[in-house]
Amino acid sequence: MSAALLPKPQMRGLLARRMKFHLIGAFVVSVGSAALYKFGVAEPRKQAYADFYRNYDPMKDFQAMKAAGVLESAPLKC
Repeated sequence: MSAALLPKPQMRGLLARRMKFHLIGAFVVSVGSAALYKFGVAEPRKQAYADFYRNYDPMKDFQAMKAAGVLESAPLKC
């Protein structure tokens, strides 16, 4: 009697239905993680580089490295 109450299992199209669900889920997760990386890591990094190079003076940095003796090819006294 209890066997008649159980629904029949779905045998046809089971793999296709599950693949469709998992492919849509994988796509949503990948787009979400890409957006989080872009706005959470890439954009702040790009802004930090822009802020750094906005006031960067390469000649001042070169003179500081030359005075510290870091550059072997540039003499200390010029």
